[in-house]
Amino acid sequence: MSTLLVNGHALPLDKDGYLADLNDWSDVAAEALAHNEGIHLTPEHWEILLLLREFYGEFQLSPANRPLIKYVAQKLGTEKGSSLHLNLLFKGTPAKLAAKLAGLPKPTNCL
Repeated sequence: MSTLLVNGHALPLDKDGYLADLNDWSDVAAEALAHNEGIHLTPEHWEILLLLREFYGEFQLSPANRPLIKYVAQKLGTEKGSSLHLNLLFKGTPAKLAAKLAGLPKPTNCL
């Protein structure tokens, strides 16, 4: 199992690079995960990451692309809840990458 070094602490990651423990997530952990993916988190990214964590809190699962897009559209409007917008923010894999950066498990139907 690999780890992510955050503030001198080694956080365990699963085989796909997701945090092994949901409770290890923090803003600093998200920044470190994003850095590993070559992403600089902007306020637009944070808006989606926090919304994803809200979704997880409500449904106890990480959404696939379609439910993610629908949820974002309901909460933030159709401009932000579009596949184009989310694909641009998260390198064409919004459900997988956004879940990873939000400290959530990998969506179950993502390869």
